[in-house]
Amino acid sequence: MNKKDRQLEVADIFRKYGQKYRKNKFLSSEQSKAMRHIETCRTAVLGGHIEACNHCGFEKNAYNSCRDRHCPKCQTLVKEKWLIARKAELLPCPYFHNVFTLPHELNPLILANKQVMLSMLFAAVKETLQVFAADPQWRLVGQLGIISVLHTWNQKLMDHFHLHCIIPAGALTLDKKKWVAVKNKYLFKVQSLAKEFQKRYLKKLVKAYKQEKLNFYGRASAFENQKTFSQLIKTVENKQWMAYSKQPFGGPEQVLDYLGRYTHRVAITNNRITAIEDGKVTFTYKDRSDENKTKELTVNAAEFIRRYLLHILPSGFMKIRYFGFLASANKKKCIPLIQRLIEPNFEFVEKQEETIQEMMLRLTGHDISRCPKCGKGKMIYMDDLPVPSMDSS
Repeated sequence: MNKKDRQLEVADIFRKYGQKYRKNKFLSSEQSKAMRHIETCRTAVLGGHIEACNHCGFEKNAYNSCRDRHCPKCQTLVKEKWLIARKAELLPCPYFHNVFTLPHELNPLILANKQVMLSMLFAAVKETLQVFAADPQWRLVGQLGIISVLHTWNQKLMDHFHLHCIIPAGALTLDKKKWVAVKNKYLFKVQSLAKEFQKRYLKKLVKAYKQEKLNFYGRASAFENQKTFSQLIKTVENKQWMAYSKQPFGGPEQVLDYLGRYTHRVAITNNRITAIEDGKVTFTYKDRSDENKTKELTVNAAEFIRRYLLHILPSGFMKIRYFGFLASANKKKCIPLIQRLIEPNFEFVEKQEETIQEMMLRLTGHDISRCPKCGKGKMIYMDDLPVPSMDSS
């Protein structure tokens, strides 16, 4: 099967090779659930409804989506709804984009302890940024607002744990009376940020180990005893940790476009899969070491599934988090205040509501309610489709 036939999907790989993979590999409950959701997304298994054209009478079945956050087909509308909600919260100022990356030596331990170690990543980054914002040498002395988004992959689907932070270019003073704008082309020096981030994360990691909050299974078992764990800490202490800062970008519309690239991504989109055949999967990737050239990589189907499942997050784990004046407890009061402090005549954007049809028309230019046969009538709901029985008997 290749792309000349139709758009290939992760679901095709799971349906074709997933059963064999399950027999040979141990899967967590979250991984099993995600695979099942992706396999059945927009199929009769999840039920749906019958639609009919009010002009020509043409009928078709419309199947329900799985709504799993790891499903490549279910993120576009979720992302758009999220962006619409954020539009009213944007500030009339530039924004910075910082990225904090954990060293790969920690990957085995992270994979065995995602809930604990990825929560520590959010906390260490938040603390690092807010400590710098409060330090007089950076001439802000206030509180930042941070939208942080977790990514766990690289272009080849391997484990690569890093946090994207979108940050308005300024700080709200602690008395909430002034907005102090960043005047430099960077928020803080990345070398200094990286050192502080390293120190804070490792302190949390050692504390978690001493309090016996870490699990040691799979590749992580190598670090279970005190000696090997201490050696791991020493190794990563001697490494240069990565904190990256991109150039600030402009106004609210640019910020929305930028946020859309990062917030609701999954490990790989369906349009990157180019072939599924002979027990192998071929997909495209951007080679960062070769001027971002697009190349193809072919792996065994089992290896593709293994890599995809590396990025299934624990149930209930929040991959987008807000801190500082953008935290849920603060933003209702702080955002209108900051908008007025920056621009006294700021025109507030009302939160908009869009139907799915309106959203798809805006995004694709295609009216999904129009009849695909006659092109004149509208598809109208007729009746629910029965959900097939899951009883194996």
